[in-house]
Amino acid sequence: MQVVFSFSTNFDRRKKMRWLKHALQAAKRNDPAAHSTLEILLTYPGFHALLGHRLSHFLYRHQLFLLAKLHAAWCRFLTGIEIHPGAQISHGVFIDHGMGLVIGETAVIEEDVVLFHGVTLGGTGKDTGKRHPTVRKGAMISAHAQVLGPIVVGAYAKVGASSVVLKEVPAYATVVGIPAAVVRINQPVSQEIKIPVNQKVAEEVLTSCCCR
Repeated sequence: MQVVFSFSTNFDRRKKMRWLKHALQAAKRNDPAAHSTLEILLTYPGFHALLGHRLSHFLYRHQLFLLAKLHAAWCRFLTGIEIHPGAQISHGVFIDHGMGLVIGETAVIEEDVVLFHGVTLGGTGKDTGKRHPTVRKGAMISAHAQVLGPIVVGAYAKVGASSVVLKEVPAYATVVGIPAAVVRINQPVSQEIKIPVNQKVAEEVLTSCCCR
């Protein structure tokens, strides 16, 4: 029994340290104004809000709903960032500035997502159950964008400032406007672009170049 308890404690400690490491790396990677780890720990409201949410979400998962909401309200008072205790937020998420940001109860945010101030991950008031967006890995949602309803923002997608997103956003897409529309699809760097080539012409050009 003691061995099991010791293993569980060590696992939880490693999990917490991994979250902290990813949070600090995300801040340094996404904010050129971050000069030191200590500066992030002491002065970044986005970091404080995400750290506080870990306790709020723990209380929520254990059905201590009132305590969870009270703690979340206290964190909102301190940071200006409102995160519902039920929201599921992965590691490596970065909230830049953060003032006025709202994340709803059934929102899901995957790793390495970047959120700016004034963003709302909210509902439309017409849905039940899953009411809030899912934001996939590496997506970026710019200042004051409103993403509403149980929609999916695809991996590495970008949402322009002040956009209102009511429909699914494809992976690697950039959307802007009210309502938001796709203006660009950014192909992943690792993806090869295949261009049809006439083999006979290619050989003739190569031979001509070599003869010179």
